[in-house]
Amino acid sequence: MQLPYALGLLIIVMSTAADEPRLPRPDEVDKPENIRFIVLDKAKLPGIVVDNTEAKLVGQWKHSVHTPPFVGVSYIHDMKEKKGGKSATFTPDLPRAGWYEVRVSHNSNIRRANGVPITITHANGETLVKINEGEPAPIKRLFRSLGKFEFKKGRAGSVTIRTTGTEGKYVIVDSVQFIPVKQ
Repeated sequence: MQLPYALGLLIIVMSTAADEPRLPRPDEVDKPENIRFIVLDKAKLPGIVVDNTEAKLVGQWKHSVHTPPFVGVSYIHDMKEKKGGKSATFTPDLPRAGWYEVRVSHNSNIRRANGVPITITHANGETLVKINEGEPAPIKRLFRSLGKFEFKKGRAGSVTIRTTGTEGKYVIVDSVQFIPVKQ
């Protein structure tokens, strides 16, 4: 009777270890030199970070680790399909009203879309920003600032990344960071 219990315990320990986030191996990615810029634990970043695993997705997206860096265990992309019919909405739970710098994380290469439309819903309405994901993100090779916006406390604000107008290129969705700033 003790043998099945020991085997069961071993299986539990093995499955728990396998579920822990890990960096991809160099043979799993196209840019091994960028593995060091991956941030597995979003809690180590300043501000409030909403990862793609927490975003409200419309349409089918594919998880990938092929092109680092990214936040969390992976990023997602639109598979260059059904343009205009897909979106990812990131809704933070902000601890207080005020001004926040909004940053989006993405990796880059020649196959990434330019003109990716991103709508920031904030206390004063909506702002549309378009970014070029083909260019490397300028903040720690991971983040790109969308600007500073005023938000209400709680879950009233959001950031929505869409695929409209990005035909022929991949749209990358990874995370959105909200950093409190003094205005």
